[in-house]
Amino acid sequence: MLRATPFRGSNQTTVRGANERLVLHLVRQCGALTKAEATRATGLSPNAVSVIFKALEADGYLLRGDPIRGRVGQPSVPMRLNPAVRHYLGLKIGRHSYDLVAADFLGQVVARRTARHAYPTPTSAAAFLRGALRPLLRSARLKPEDLSGSSVAMPSELWHWTEDFGAPSEEMAAWRDFDAARDLGPLLPGPISTENDGTAACRAELVFGPRRSHSDFVYFFVGAFIGGGLVLNGSVFAGARGNSGGFGPMRVPDEPGGQRLVDHASLVVLERLLAEAGEDPAALYRDPEAWEAFEPVVGPWILRAARSLAHAIVSTLAVIDVEAVVIDGAMPPGMRARLVREVGRQLDLLDLQGVIRPEVEAGHFGSVARALGAAAYRISADHMVDGSRLLTPAAAG
Repeated sequence: MLRATPFRGSNQTTVRGANERLVLHLVRQCGALTKAEATRATGLSPNAVSVIFKALEADGYLLRGDPIRGRVGQPSVPMRLNPAVRHYLGLKIGRHSYDLVAADFLGQVVARRTARHAYPTPTSAAAFLRGALRPLLRSARLKPEDLSGSSVAMPSELWHWTEDFGAPSEEMAAWRDFDAARDLGPLLPGPISTENDGTAACRAELVFGPRRSHSDFVYFFVGAFIGGGLVLNGSVFAGARGNSGGFGPMRVPDEPGGQRLVDHASLVVLERLLAEAGEDPAALYRDPEAWEAFEPVVGPWILRAARSLAHAIVSTLAVIDVEAVVIDGAMPPGMRARLVREVGRQLDLLDLQGVIRPEVEAGHFGSVARALGAAAYRISADHMVDGSRLLTPAAAG
């Protein structure tokens, strides 16, 4: 049974837009929702809910499900989101790759284009877009005017830490003056927004992942470097500068090879270890099965990354009390599952006095999470409730 939501609606007609957003938010969370359930969850009157449901159905946001029979009175009709009502473009600018996706309102990737590179520059990012966008739209059977917005996910201050992945600092300095709306505006359908890539991956997990019983969690994404995000009150908390969940600089004790989390739990480290063993690191991205072939190197890296992540989790819990930790990354699902299991085991070996052990779960989107999260940005901004900015009456009292 759906419990009352901490987000409350208003029966005043002047806030119809906010109430519609609230109902869409709840339908997304639940998968399907009847009018009676929405009434109980929101505190709105049955008449107000009925009006909202009719308006959202007329606008194409909601689709009718099969009536639920066998109860007293008229059968209830659950409503679900219409995946085709909106489509969005998400671009990930990464340290080793570009990723462009078109996604529908439910987060289904209808088309995708990727490209590897040694290091990113604004010029090569624009060139990738020029070459990839038209084939992507053609594959998705979409026109530019069918898109409701575009978002770019990229690391903050991309010009930093260039020595860690072998990029020339002179060329990377061009990112200091980069503005996505200005520099990519002629290529991307608007409106255009930009978000930290770790925050975007976290947003994909929240908006498009399975429904969770907990409303607060920390999200780690293991990519070329390591980043992530923070979910509070059921919404992504980006922070004042958009960098919440930038876990790379977190200090890790007693681990040879560096004092930062990024020195251990990142794919750049695994690439370096493979190169030292005489293997080709690029094979990690060409063929997921290559991870198994590199087992003499991959196994110790997973242990090292898991030990470091466990320390980072305890440090995070000392600052903010969350119910769960979600770990995802640009790796095959089997390797992600191994990493999650090992993080749980390493967490149990640490002194947890003063913190409560969270659930440790695997993420669901892997390498596409950052581009998909970029596509989710406008859904969050336009059609969901931002709980991280709300203080409920109960909390205020």
